[in-house]
Amino acid sequence: MPLEDLAELLIRIAQTPAPTFQEEARARLLAALWRAAGHAAEIDAAGNVIARLGPASGRALVLAAHLDTVFAQHTDVTVRVQGSRLVGPGVGDNSASLAILTGFLRGLDSAGLRRPLWVVANVGEEGLGDLSGAKHLLARHAHDLAAFVAIDGYLGVAVTRAVGVRRYRVTFQGPGGHSWGDQAPSALHALGLAISALYSLPLPASPRTTLNVGLASGGTSVNSIAAGAELLLDLRSLENAPLAALDTRARHAVEGAARQAGVNVQLTLVGDRPGGDLRADGLLALARRAAQPSGLEIRSAASSTDANAAVPHGLPALALGVYRGGQAHRTDEWVQQDSLEVGLGLLRRFVTEYQHAPLA
Repeated sequence: MPLEDLAELLIRIAQTPAPTFQEEARARLLAALWRAAGHAAEIDAAGNVIARLGPASGRALVLAAHLDTVFAQHTDVTVRVQGSRLVGPGVGDNSASLAILTGFLRGLDSAGLRRPLWVVANVGEEGLGDLSGAKHLLARHAHDLAAFVAIDGYLGVAVTRAVGVRRYRVTFQGPGGHSWGDQAPSALHALGLAISALYSLPLPASPRTTLNVGLASGGTSVNSIAAGAELLLDLRSLENAPLAALDTRARHAVEGAARQAGVNVQLTLVGDRPGGDLRADGLLALARRAAQPSGLEIRSAASSTDANAAVPHGLPALALGVYRGGQAHRTDEWVQQDSLEVGLGLLRRFVTEYQHAPLA
């Protein structure tokens, strides 16, 4: 597939807005593109686009690239050409992967597949999506699958270990009142105490474990005692036990802050991404063989991707990067145009290697 066609395809996808929970327009576009390439594509109950290819019997390899971006619906998603780069919100993560997956389908003769292959454009990977698309797919079809590969990230990187993530929406509620006329407790005071307490929690250096308050808000006016305040808390670790321990200590810190300030608090779990070993050794070996003709070296990494959803099912999984770029989750994100063809070649060879690999 010529480079200019891949670049034009990427621009078309990236300029179709797809905020988490609002991926419908991009899902319809991908379904239409895949059907135009000659493959039956359906949109499931979760909003995932699925093309089931190859033999009807046997367990399938899944190639899945997420549809959603971190940008709000009315963000200007115009893609600009700057020299050899394409620049714009979400042009890489994960529009580039979707373009390469679509390019792969355009050149694929599914009649030649020896083993079943499912190609998926899934919803809900970013933010509070909590891997909803991948979780939905695996909850219903894990018994039909042999392996799950998320197409996500930069060339030369394969995610072989899933970083566990817990996310909470923390809501403080008090009576509110007038800043001069009342003496009521403030929900914003509780929020401030909670943030201070959370960042005072000791974190183990190994395994890597992190805590972040990503959003905080509250109150109604400068002369009102805040009746409500809210924060979003992100907890991560490479191991499940430290994550569970941090989860407990963080909840206690938040509850203690609410008691100290004299307000009520509610913690709502809004994200739970399972972590652990992705059982990726076999898939990583295939990826490294597929990378050799391009002179690529594939290094393993730990991250949180759609591949996390495979952990509870004991399914071998991997996240494979297929483009070169940078500034992910920023409005000036960029993709190197000539890397698209390299990524497409890598993906094609990976599938060929998988199709001919000995069955486990």
